[in-house]
Amino acid sequence: MNRFFLPRVSLVLSTTVLVSLPALAAGTLSEADAKKDAEKTLTQRNLRSYLTFIASDELEGRDTPSNGLNTAARYISTFLDRWGFVPKGDNGTFYQTIRVRSTYIDNDKSAATVAGKTLTAGQDFLPQGGSEKNSAVATPAPLVFVGHGWFVKGKLDAYAGVDVRGKIVVVAPLPRFLPFGVTQDDIPRDKRGTDWMPPEEYAKAQGAVGVIRLPSEDAATWAKTAAGTRPSRRVQLSPVYPNAAEDTDVPIIGVSPEVATALLAGEKTDLATAIADARAKTETGAFALAPDKTATLAVGIRTETVSTQNVVAAWEGSDDKLKNEYVALGAHYDHVGLSTNANAPDKIYNGADDDGSGTVGLLSMAETLASHPDKRPKRSLLFVWHCGEEKGLWGSEYFTRSPTVPLASIKAQLNCDMIGRSKPEGDTQERNKTLSSPDTIYVIGARMISPTLGDIVDKVNHDYTRLNYDTRYDDPKDPNRFYYRSDHYNYAKRGIPIAFFFDGVHVDYHRPSDEVSKIDFPKYERVVRTVFVTAVAVANAPSLSVPAAKATP
Repeated sequence: MNRFFLPRVSLVLSTTVLVSLPALAAGTLSEADAKKDAEKTLTQRNLRSYLTFIASDELEGRDTPSNGLNTAARYISTFLDRWGFVPKGDNGTFYQTIRVRSTYIDNDKSAATVAGKTLTAGQDFLPQGGSEKNSAVATPAPLVFVGHGWFVKGKLDAYAGVDVRGKIVVVAPLPRFLPFGVTQDDIPRDKRGTDWMPPEEYAKAQGAVGVIRLPSEDAATWAKTAAGTRPSRRVQLSPVYPNAAEDTDVPIIGVSPEVATALLAGEKTDLATAIADARAKTETGAFALAPDKTATLAVGIRTETVSTQNVVAAWEGSDDKLKNEYVALGAHYDHVGLSTNANAPDKIYNGADDDGSGTVGLLSMAETLASHPDKRPKRSLLFVWHCGEEKGLWGSEYFTRSPTVPLASIKAQLNCDMIGRSKPEGDTQERNKTLSSPDTIYVIGARMISPTLGDIVDKVNHDYTRLNYDTRYDDPKDPNRFYYRSDHYNYAKRGIPIAFFFDGVHVDYHRPSDEVSKIDFPKYERVVRTVFVTAVAVANAPSLSVPAAKATP
Protein backbone atom coordinates (compact mmCIF):
# COMPACT_ATOMS: atom_id res chain seq x y z
CA MET A 1 0.00 0.00 0.00
CA ASN A 2 1.43 3.36 -1.03
CA ARG A 3 0.91 6.51 1.01
CA PHE A 4 2.15 10.03 0.43
CA PHE A 5 0.56 12.81 2.40
CA LEU A 6 1.49 16.47 2.50
CA PRO A 7 -0.89 18.14 4.97
CA ARG A 8 -2.33 21.58 4.51
CA VAL A 9 -0.29 23.98 6.61
CA SER A 10 -0.61 27.65 7.38
CA LEU A 11 2.81 29.21 6.93
CA VAL A 12 3.95 32.44 8.53
CA LEU A 13 6.38 33.80 5.97
CA SER A 14 9.48 35.87 6.61
CA THR A 15 9.14 39.62 6.88
CA THR A 16 11.47 39.92 3.89
CA VAL A 17 9.20 40.40 0.86
CA LEU A 18 10.54 38.76 -2.25
CA VAL A 19 8.76 38.36 -5.55
CA SER A 20 9.42 35.49 -7.93
CA LEU A 21 10.88 37.03 -11.07
CA PRO A 22 11.36 35.71 -14.59
CA ALA A 23 14.90 34.83 -15.55
CA LEU A 24 16.91 37.90 -16.59
CA ALA A 25 20.33 38.32 -18.08
CA ALA A 26 22.25 38.22 -14.82
CA GLY A 27 25.59 39.62 -13.83
CA THR A 28 28.04 37.71 -11.67
CA LEU A 29 27.56 37.68 -7.91
CA SER A 30 31.01 38.35 -6.48
CA GLU A 31 32.23 37.45 -3.01
CA ALA A 32 31.99 41.13 -2.08
CA ASP A 33 28.37 41.22 -3.26
CA ALA A 34 27.63 38.01 -1.37
CA LYS A 35 29.00 39.48 1.85
CA LYS A 36 26.84 42.60 1.50
CA ASP A 37 23.73 40.54 0.79
CA ALA A 38 24.45 38.26 3.73
CA GLU A 39 24.78 41.22 6.10
CA LYS A 40 21.32 42.41 5.06
CA THR A 41 19.39 39.14 4.81
CA LEU A 42 21.26 36.31 6.50
CA THR A 43 20.59 37.50 10.04
CA GLN A 44 20.08 36.06 13.49
CA ARG A 45 16.47 37.23 13.38
CA ASN A 46 15.68 35.31 10.19
CA LEU A 47 17.56 32.22 11.37
CA ARG A 48 15.65 32.23 14.64
CA SER A 49 12.31 32.71 12.88
CA TYR A 50 12.77 29.77 10.52
CA LEU A 51 14.31 27.51 13.16
CA THR A 52 11.49 28.16 15.62
CA PHE A 53 9.11 26.55 13.12
CA ILE A 54 11.36 23.73 11.90
CA ALA A 55 12.18 22.66 15.48
CA SER A 56 8.66 23.20 16.84
CA ASP A 57 6.59 20.58 18.65
CA GLU A 58 4.06 20.71 15.83
CA LEU A 59 6.53 18.87 13.55
CA GLU A 60 6.88 16.06 16.12
CA GLY A 61 10.60 15.50 15.63
CA ARG A 62 10.57 15.19 11.79
CA ASP A 63 11.04 11.43 11.71
CA THR A 64 11.51 9.66 8.36
CA PRO A 65 8.81 9.08 7.20
CA SER A 66 6.23 11.18 9.05
CA ASN A 67 3.66 13.92 8.59
CA GLY A 68 5.97 16.23 10.51
CA LEU A 69 8.74 15.70 7.95
CA ASN A 70 6.25 16.24 5.13
CA THR A 71 5.18 19.51 6.73
CA ALA A 72 8.82 20.61 6.87
CA ALA A 73 9.20 19.73 3.18
CA ARG A 74 6.13 21.79 2.30
CA TYR A 75 7.41 24.70 4.39
CA ILE A 76 10.81 24.70 2.64
CA SER A 77 9.38 24.28 -0.86
CA THR A 78 6.83 27.07 -0.35
CA PHE A 79 9.65 29.55 0.19
CA LEU A 80 11.69 28.15 -2.70
CA ASP A 81 8.77 28.56 -5.07
CA ARG A 82 8.08 32.08 -3.83
CA TRP A 83 11.71 33.06 -4.30
CA GLY A 84 11.96 31.82 -7.88
CA PHE A 85 14.10 28.69 -7.46
CA VAL A 86 14.04 26.01 -10.14
CA PRO A 87 12.47 22.72 -8.95
CA LYS A 88 14.91 19.83 -9.33
CA GLY A 89 12.85 17.00 -7.90
CA ASP A 90 10.58 14.62 -9.78
CA ASN A 91 8.27 15.77 -12.57
CA GLY A 92 8.91 19.48 -12.20
CA THR A 93 8.44 19.52 -8.42
CA PHE A 94 10.78 20.25 -5.53
CA TYR A 95 10.35 16.67 -4.22
CA GLN A 96 12.46 13.65 -5.07
CA THR A 97 10.20 10.84 -3.90
CA ILE A 98 11.74 7.91 -2.03
CA ARG A 99 9.71 4.77 -1.40
CA VAL A 100 10.24 3.29 2.05
CA ARG A 101 9.32 -0.24 3.03
CA SER A 102 7.97 -0.76 6.55
CA THR A 103 8.06 -4.31 7.90
CA TYR A 104 5.62 -5.21 10.66
CA ILE A 105 5.70 -8.34 12.78
CA ASP A 106 2.61 -9.91 14.34
CA ASN A 107 3.16 -12.11 17.40
CA ASP A 108 -0.30 -13.62 17.05
CA LYS A 109 0.52 -14.95 13.58
CA SER A 110 3.95 -16.32 14.55
CA ALA A 111 4.81 -19.85 15.66
CA ALA A 112 7.86 -21.99 16.44
CA THR A 113 8.87 -25.46 17.55
CA VAL A 114 12.39 -25.91 18.92
CA ALA A 115 13.91 -29.24 19.97
CA GLY A 116 10.50 -30.88 20.03
CA LYS A 117 8.77 -28.19 22.09
CA THR A 118 5.98 -26.03 20.71
CA LEU A 119 6.69 -22.45 21.77
CA THR A 120 4.30 -19.64 22.63
CA ALA A 121 4.96 -16.24 21.06
CA GLY A 122 5.42 -13.52 23.65
CA GLN A 123 6.24 -16.06 26.33
CA ASP A 124 8.83 -18.51 25.00
CA PHE A 125 10.00 -16.52 22.00
CA LEU A 126 9.71 -13.18 20.22
CA PRO A 127 9.53 -13.02 16.42
CA GLN A 128 12.17 -10.49 15.37
CA GLY A 129 12.59 -10.44 11.61
CA GLY A 130 11.94 -11.93 8.22
CA SER A 131 10.27 -11.06 4.93
CA GLU A 132 6.93 -11.75 3.30
CA LYS A 133 8.61 -13.92 0.69
CA ASN A 134 10.63 -15.88 3.24
CA SER A 135 8.70 -15.89 6.52
CA ALA A 136 8.65 -19.56 7.48
CA VAL A 137 10.69 -22.75 7.86
CA ALA A 138 7.89 -25.31 7.66
CA THR A 139 10.00 -28.49 7.51
CA PRO A 140 12.05 -29.26 10.65
CA ALA A 141 15.59 -27.99 9.98
CA PRO A 142 18.86 -28.98 11.71
CA LEU A 143 20.47 -26.47 14.08
CA VAL A 144 24.05 -25.15 14.04
CA PHE A 145 25.59 -23.02 16.81
CA VAL A 146 27.77 -20.22 15.33
CA GLY A 147 28.79 -18.14 18.36
CA HIS A 148 28.43 -14.41 17.69
CA GLY A 149 27.82 -15.16 14.01
CA TRP A 150 30.02 -12.44 12.49
CA PHE A 151 32.22 -12.42 9.40
CA VAL A 152 35.07 -9.90 8.99
CA LYS A 153 37.38 -10.61 6.06
CA GLY A 154 40.90 -11.54 7.14
CA LYS A 155 39.97 -11.37 10.81
CA LEU A 156 37.20 -13.75 11.79
CA ASP A 157 34.66 -16.18 10.38
CA ALA A 158 32.12 -17.52 12.86
CA TYR A 159 31.06 -20.24 10.41
CA ALA A 160 34.51 -21.71 9.89
CA GLY A 161 34.32 -25.48 9.56
CA VAL A 162 30.55 -25.83 9.30
CA ASP A 163 28.01 -25.99 6.49
CA VAL A 164 24.81 -24.10 7.32
CA ARG A 165 22.98 -24.51 4.02
CA GLY A 166 19.36 -25.46 4.66
CA LYS A 167 19.88 -25.17 8.43
CA ILE A 168 18.91 -22.77 11.19
CA VAL A 169 21.79 -20.99 12.94
CA VAL A 170 21.84 -20.34 16.69
CA VAL A 171 23.56 -17.03 17.54
CA ALA A 172 24.95 -15.84 20.88
CA PRO A 173 24.33 -12.21 21.93
CA LEU A 174 26.89 -9.43 22.15
CA PRO A 175 26.78 -6.64 24.76
CA ARG A 176 27.76 -4.13 22.07
CA PHE A 177 27.53 -4.02 18.32
CA LEU A 178 30.95 -5.46 17.46
CA PRO A 179 32.54 -8.79 18.43
CA PHE A 180 35.68 -8.97 20.53
CA GLY A 181 38.79 -7.75 18.69
CA VAL A 182 36.87 -5.90 15.95
CA THR A 183 36.93 -2.10 15.66
CA GLN A 184 35.02 0.38 13.51
CA ASP A 185 38.05 0.56 11.20
CA ASP A 186 37.47 -3.11 10.32
CA ILE A 187 33.94 -2.49 9.05
CA PRO A 188 33.87 0.42 6.56
CA ARG A 189 30.33 1.27 5.54
CA ASP A 190 30.94 0.76 1.82
CA LYS A 191 32.38 -2.75 2.34
CA ARG A 192 29.33 -4.20 4.08
CA GLY A 193 28.18 -7.35 2.34
CA THR A 194 31.62 -8.07 0.86
CA ASP A 195 34.35 -7.58 3.47
CA TRP A 196 32.13 -7.90 6.52
CA MET A 197 28.65 -9.06 7.51
CA PRO A 198 26.70 -9.07 10.79
CA PRO A 199 25.10 -12.36 11.90
CA GLU A 200 21.75 -12.26 10.11
CA GLU A 201 23.24 -11.11 6.79
CA TYR A 202 25.97 -13.74 6.95
CA ALA A 203 23.44 -16.44 7.76
CA LYS A 204 21.45 -15.60 4.64
CA ALA A 205 24.60 -15.32 2.50
CA GLN A 206 25.75 -18.77 3.62
CA GLY A 207 22.42 -20.41 2.82
CA ALA A 208 20.93 -20.69 6.30
CA VAL A 209 17.12 -20.74 6.34
CA GLY A 210 16.55 -19.12 9.73
CA VAL A 211 18.13 -17.60 12.84
CA ILE A 212 17.54 -18.28 16.54
CA ARG A 213 18.99 -15.62 18.83
CA LEU A 214 19.98 -16.60 22.35
CA PRO A 215 19.03 -14.17 25.15
CA SER A 216 21.45 -11.92 26.99
CA GLU A 217 19.05 -11.25 29.87
CA ASP A 218 18.19 -13.33 32.90
CA ALA A 219 14.75 -14.94 33.02
CA ALA A 220 13.08 -12.10 34.95
CA THR A 221 14.45 -9.39 32.66
CA TRP A 222 13.53 -11.33 29.54
CA ALA A 223 9.99 -11.88 30.81
CA LYS A 224 9.63 -8.15 31.45
CA THR A 225 10.88 -7.35 27.95
CA ALA A 226 8.51 -9.88 26.41
CA ALA A 227 5.56 -8.55 28.39
CA GLY A 228 6.26 -5.02 27.15
CA THR A 229 6.44 -6.05 23.49
CA ARG A 230 3.35 -5.15 21.51
CA PRO A 231 1.60 -8.00 19.65
CA SER A 232 2.09 -6.13 16.37
CA ARG A 233 5.07 -3.83 15.87
CA ARG A 234 7.32 -2.32 13.23
CA VAL A 235 10.79 -3.82 13.33
CA GLN A 236 12.37 -2.59 10.11
CA LEU A 237 12.25 0.46 7.90
CA SER A 238 14.31 0.55 4.73
CA PRO A 239 14.43 2.62 1.54
CA VAL A 240 13.57 0.91 -1.73
CA TYR A 241 16.37 1.85 -4.12
CA PRO A 242 15.85 1.67 -7.89
CA ASN A 243 16.42 -1.84 -9.28
CA ALA A 244 16.81 -3.21 -5.74
CA ALA A 245 16.40 -6.94 -5.26
CA GLU A 246 13.27 -8.18 -3.52
CA ASP A 247 13.61 -8.52 0.25
CA THR A 248 14.26 -12.17 1.13
CA ASP A 249 15.47 -11.93 4.74
CA VAL A 250 15.23 -15.21 6.62
CA PRO A 251 12.93 -15.61 9.65
CA ILE A 252 14.49 -14.63 12.97
CA ILE A 253 13.30 -15.32 16.51
CA GLY A 254 14.72 -14.64 19.96
CA VAL A 255 14.15 -17.31 22.59
CA SER A 256 13.75 -17.11 26.35
CA PRO A 257 16.50 -18.18 28.77
CA GLU A 258 14.47 -21.28 29.63
CA VAL A 259 14.21 -22.37 26.00
CA ALA A 260 17.88 -21.53 25.34
CA THR A 261 19.05 -23.53 28.35
CA ALA A 262 17.10 -26.59 27.23
CA LEU A 263 18.32 -26.18 23.65
CA LEU A 264 22.00 -26.26 24.67
CA ALA A 265 21.67 -28.99 27.29
CA GLY A 266 24.18 -31.77 26.57
CA GLU A 267 25.93 -29.76 23.84
CA LYS A 268 29.55 -28.54 23.62
CA THR A 269 28.56 -25.30 25.33
CA ASP A 270 25.86 -24.13 27.71
CA LEU A 271 24.05 -20.78 27.69
CA ALA A 272 26.31 -19.02 30.20
CA THR A 273 29.47 -20.14 28.38
CA ALA A 274 28.06 -19.22 24.98
CA ILE A 275 27.32 -15.70 26.19
CA ALA A 276 30.70 -15.30 27.92
CA ASP A 277 32.68 -16.62 24.94
CA ALA A 278 30.89 -14.31 22.48
CA ARG A 279 31.97 -11.35 24.60
CA ALA A 280 35.56 -12.37 25.23
CA LYS A 281 36.73 -14.40 22.23
CA THR A 282 37.22 -13.53 18.58
CA GLU A 283 35.86 -16.94 17.53
CA THR A 284 34.10 -19.45 19.72
CA GLY A 285 33.92 -22.51 17.47
CA ALA A 286 30.84 -23.45 15.46
CA PHE A 287 29.24 -26.90 15.74
CA ALA A 288 26.10 -28.79 14.74
CA LEU A 289 23.65 -29.51 17.54
CA ALA A 290 22.42 -33.05 18.20
CA PRO A 291 20.57 -34.52 15.18
CA ASP A 292 17.32 -34.82 17.14
CA LYS A 293 17.29 -31.08 17.81
CA THR A 294 15.49 -29.36 14.95
CA ALA A 295 13.22 -26.36 14.60
CA THR A 296 10.39 -24.91 12.55
CA LEU A 297 9.77 -21.17 12.40
CA ALA A 298 6.92 -19.00 11.16
CA VAL A 299 7.05 -15.23 11.55
CA GLY A 300 3.90 -13.21 10.89
CA ILE A 301 5.11 -10.55 8.46
CA ARG A 302 3.31 -7.64 6.84
CA THR A 303 5.00 -5.01 4.70
CA GLU A 304 3.74 -1.60 3.72
CA THR A 305 5.26 0.90 1.34
CA VAL A 306 5.09 4.59 2.15
CA SER A 307 6.80 7.58 0.60
CA THR A 308 9.07 10.33 1.82
CA GLN A 309 11.18 12.86 -0.05
CA ASN A 310 14.32 14.87 -0.53
CA VAL A 311 13.73 18.54 -1.31
CA VAL A 312 15.83 19.68 -4.30
CA ALA A 313 16.12 23.11 -5.92
CA ALA A 314 18.56 25.03 -8.11
CA TRP A 315 19.60 28.68 -8.42
CA GLU A 316 20.78 29.06 -12.00
CA GLY A 317 24.25 30.46 -12.58
CA SER A 318 25.16 33.45 -14.72
CA ASP A 319 27.88 31.98 -16.94
CA ASP A 320 26.61 30.46 -20.19
CA LYS A 321 28.91 27.44 -19.88
CA LEU A 322 29.49 27.06 -16.16
CA LYS A 323 25.79 27.31 -15.26
CA ASN A 324 25.48 23.66 -16.31
CA GLU A 325 27.76 22.76 -13.41
CA TYR A 326 26.64 22.77 -9.79
CA VAL A 327 27.97 23.48 -6.34
CA ALA A 328 25.70 21.49 -4.02
CA LEU A 329 24.68 22.71 -0.59
CA GLY A 330 23.31 20.02 1.69
CA ALA A 331 21.67 19.49 5.08
CA HIS A 332 19.36 16.83 6.46
CA TYR A 333 15.96 18.12 7.49
CA ASP A 334 14.89 14.97 9.33
CA HIS A 335 15.47 14.12 12.99
CA VAL A 336 14.54 11.15 15.20
CA GLY A 337 10.86 11.77 15.89
CA LEU A 338 9.02 10.89 19.09
CA SER A 339 10.07 8.99 22.21
CA THR A 340 8.54 5.54 22.64
CA ASN A 341 8.78 5.90 26.42
CA ALA A 342 5.24 6.52 27.65
CA ASN A 343 6.60 8.01 30.88
CA ALA A 344 9.02 10.48 29.26
CA PRO A 345 8.30 14.06 30.42
CA ASP A 346 9.12 15.38 26.93
CA LYS A 347 8.43 12.97 24.08
CA ILE A 348 9.40 15.22 21.15
CA TYR A 349 12.95 15.24 19.80
CA ASN A 350 12.89 18.71 18.22
CA GLY A 351 16.38 18.51 16.67
CA ALA A 352 17.11 22.24 16.71
CA ASP A 353 20.84 21.77 16.18
CA ASP A 354 20.62 18.32 14.58
CA ASP A 355 19.93 19.28 11.91
CA GLY A 356 17.46 22.10 12.15
CA SER A 357 20.49 24.39 12.13
CA GLY A 358 21.73 23.12 8.77
CA THR A 359 18.21 22.98 7.33
CA VAL A 360 17.50 26.60 8.20
CA GLY A 361 21.03 27.67 7.27
CA LEU A 362 20.39 26.50 3.70
CA LEU A 363 16.96 28.12 3.63
CA SER A 364 18.48 31.43 4.72
CA MET A 365 21.20 31.14 2.07
CA ALA A 366 18.47 30.60 -0.51
CA GLU A 367 16.66 33.71 0.72
CA THR A 368 19.89 35.70 0.46
CA LEU A 369 20.39 34.68 -3.17
CA ALA A 370 16.81 35.61 -3.99
CA SER A 371 17.23 39.05 -2.43
CA HIS A 372 19.53 40.01 -5.34
CA PRO A 373 18.37 37.94 -8.34
CA ASP A 374 20.06 40.14 -10.95
CA LYS A 375 23.49 38.95 -9.78
CA ARG A 376 24.28 35.25 -9.62
CA PRO A 377 27.33 32.99 -9.15
CA LYS A 378 28.84 31.67 -12.37
CA ARG A 379 27.97 28.06 -11.59
CA SER A 380 24.51 27.05 -10.48
CA LEU A 381 23.89 26.28 -6.82
CA LEU A 382 22.03 23.06 -6.03
CA PHE A 383 20.22 22.92 -2.69
CA VAL A 384 19.42 19.44 -1.37
CA TRP A 385 17.58 18.90 1.89
CA HIS A 386 18.11 15.19 2.54
CA CYS A 387 15.66 12.99 4.41
CA GLY A 388 16.52 9.86 6.38
CA GLU A 389 20.02 10.86 7.45
CA GLU A 390 19.26 9.64 10.96
CA LYS A 391 18.21 6.26 9.55
CA GLY A 392 21.55 5.74 7.80
CA LEU A 393 22.17 8.52 5.25
CA TRP A 394 19.18 7.38 3.20
CA GLY A 395 18.41 10.62 1.38
CA SER A 396 21.95 11.29 0.20
CA GLU A 397 22.46 7.65 -0.77
CA TYR A 398 19.27 7.77 -2.82
CA PHE A 399 20.12 11.11 -4.42
CA THR A 400 23.64 10.08 -5.41
CA ARG A 401 22.35 6.76 -6.78
CA SER A 402 19.51 8.45 -8.68
CA PRO A 403 20.54 12.10 -9.08
CA THR A 404 18.06 14.58 -10.52
CA VAL A 405 20.94 16.38 -12.24
CA PRO A 406 23.92 14.61 -13.85
CA LEU A 407 26.17 13.52 -10.99
CA ALA A 408 29.26 14.52 -12.99
CA SER A 409 27.95 18.09 -13.10
CA ILE A 410 28.18 18.40 -9.28
CA LYS A 411 31.66 19.82 -8.78
CA ALA A 412 31.60 20.16 -4.99
CA GLN A 413 29.29 19.58 -2.02
CA LEU A 414 29.19 21.65 1.17
CA ASN A 415 27.41 19.91 4.04
CA CYS A 416 25.98 21.68 7.10
CA ASP A 417 25.08 19.24 9.86
CA MET A 418 24.89 20.67 13.41
CA ILE A 419 26.29 24.18 13.10
CA GLY A 420 24.51 26.15 15.82
CA ARG A 421 25.86 25.15 19.22
CA SER A 422 28.81 26.20 21.39
CA LYS A 423 30.39 24.84 24.55
CA PRO A 424 29.58 27.12 27.51
CA GLU A 425 32.59 28.67 29.19
CA GLY A 426 33.90 26.43 31.97
CA ASP A 427 31.79 23.47 30.88
CA THR A 428 33.35 20.12 31.86
CA GLN A 429 30.57 17.68 30.94
CA GLU A 430 31.92 14.54 29.30
CA ARG A 431 29.18 14.56 26.65
CA ASN A 432 30.25 18.08 25.63
CA LYS A 433 33.92 17.23 25.19
CA THR A 434 33.81 17.52 21.38
CA LEU A 435 31.50 20.56 21.35
CA SER A 436 33.25 23.56 19.77
CA SER A 437 33.72 27.00 21.32
CA PRO A 438 31.78 30.14 20.24
CA ASP A 439 34.52 31.11 17.75
CA THR A 440 35.14 27.61 16.39
CA ILE A 441 33.60 25.23 13.86
CA TYR A 442 34.99 21.87 12.78
CA VAL A 443 35.78 21.51 9.08
CA ILE A 444 36.15 17.97 7.78
CA GLY A 445 37.14 16.67 4.36
CA ALA A 446 37.79 19.94 2.51
CA ARG A 447 41.21 18.79 1.22
CA MET A 448 40.67 15.04 1.06
CA ILE A 449 39.65 15.01 -2.60
CA SER A 450 40.38 18.50 -3.92
CA PRO A 451 43.14 20.75 -2.53
CA THR A 452 41.56 23.55 -4.56
CA LEU A 453 38.37 23.30 -2.53
CA GLY A 454 40.39 23.34 0.68
CA ASP A 455 42.21 26.49 -0.44
CA ILE A 456 38.93 28.27 -1.19
CA VAL A 457 37.36 27.21 2.11
CA ASP A 458 40.33 28.58 4.06
CA LYS A 459 40.72 31.79 2.04
CA VAL A 460 37.07 32.82 2.34
CA ASN A 461 37.15 32.37 6.09
CA HIS A 462 40.46 34.25 6.42
CA ASP A 463 39.15 37.17 4.36
CA TYR A 464 35.73 37.28 5.99
CA THR A 465 34.57 36.10 9.44
CA ARG A 466 37.85 34.53 10.62
CA LEU A 467 36.27 31.68 12.50
CA ASN A 468 38.66 29.19 14.03
CA TYR A 469 38.51 26.29 11.58
CA ASP A 470 39.38 23.26 13.72
CA THR A 471 40.50 20.25 11.64
CA ARG A 472 41.27 17.80 14.45
CA TYR A 473 38.61 15.38 13.13
CA ASP A 474 39.63 15.79 9.50
CA ASP A 475 40.82 12.20 9.23
CA PRO A 476 38.96 9.11 7.99
CA LYS A 477 40.76 7.13 10.71
CA ASP A 478 39.58 9.35 13.56
CA PRO A 479 37.88 7.03 16.09
CA ASN A 480 34.76 9.23 16.13
CA ARG A 481 34.38 8.56 12.38
CA PHE A 482 32.67 11.91 11.81
CA TYR A 483 33.77 11.83 8.17
CA TYR A 484 31.48 8.84 7.58
CA ARG A 485 28.52 10.00 9.67
CA SER A 486 26.74 12.60 7.57
CA ASP A 487 25.40 13.04 4.05
CA HIS A 488 28.57 14.46 2.48
CA TYR A 489 30.06 10.97 2.63
CA ASN A 490 27.80 9.63 -0.12
CA TYR A 491 29.05 12.40 -2.40
CA ALA A 492 32.68 11.89 -1.42
CA LYS A 493 32.64 8.17 -2.08
CA ARG A 494 31.56 8.99 -5.63
CA GLY A 495 34.55 11.30 -6.07
CA ILE A 496 32.84 14.65 -5.47
CA PRO A 497 34.93 17.09 -3.37
CA ILE A 498 33.22 17.90 -0.07
CA ALA A 499 33.53 20.12 2.97
CA PHE A 500 31.65 19.25 6.15
CA PHE A 501 30.87 21.99 8.70
CA PHE A 502 30.06 20.67 12.18
CA ASP A 503 29.92 22.02 15.73
CA GLY A 504 30.59 18.73 17.55
CA VAL A 505 28.52 16.31 19.62
CA HIS A 506 26.90 17.65 22.78
CA VAL A 507 24.89 16.61 25.82
CA ASP A 508 21.61 17.22 23.98
CA TYR A 509 22.54 15.11 20.93
CA HIS A 510 19.55 12.89 20.07
CA ARG A 511 17.68 14.01 23.16
CA PRO A 512 14.43 15.98 23.54
CA SER A 513 16.54 18.78 25.04
CA ASP A 514 18.02 19.76 21.63
CA GLU A 515 15.96 22.96 21.65
CA VAL A 516 16.09 26.36 19.92
CA SER A 517 16.82 28.03 23.26
CA LYS A 518 20.28 26.41 23.30
CA ILE A 519 21.43 27.69 19.89
CA ASP A 520 24.30 30.20 19.92
CA PHE A 521 22.79 32.58 17.36
CA PRO A 522 25.78 34.94 16.98
CA LYS A 523 28.01 31.97 16.13
CA TYR A 524 25.30 30.36 14.00
CA GLU A 525 24.97 33.54 11.93
CA ARG A 526 28.75 33.72 11.39
CA VAL A 527 28.95 30.08 10.29
CA VAL A 528 26.03 30.31 7.85
CA ARG A 529 27.33 33.55 6.34
CA THR A 530 30.76 32.00 5.90
CA VAL A 531 29.41 28.86 4.23
CA PHE A 532 27.25 31.01 1.95
CA VAL A 533 30.17 33.14 0.76
CA THR A 534 32.27 29.97 0.41
CA ALA A 535 29.61 28.47 -1.86
CA VAL A 536 29.66 31.61 -4.02
CA ALA A 537 33.47 31.55 -4.17
CA VAL A 538 33.50 27.88 -5.19
CA ALA A 539 30.83 28.55 -7.81
CA ASN A 540 32.96 31.37 -9.27
CA ALA A 541 36.28 29.46 -9.21
CA PRO A 542 37.93 28.98 -12.63
CA SER A 543 38.52 25.28 -12.03
CA LEU A 544 37.52 22.65 -9.50
CA SER A 545 39.48 19.79 -10.98
CA VAL A 546 40.42 16.82 -8.83
CA PRO A 547 43.99 15.44 -9.09
CA ALA A 548 43.93 12.10 -10.90
CA ALA A 549 46.04 10.47 -8.20
CA LYS A 550 43.80 11.69 -5.38
CA ALA A 551 41.95 8.70 -3.95
CA THR A 552 38.53 8.98 -2.36
CA PRO A 553 38.87 8.06 1.35
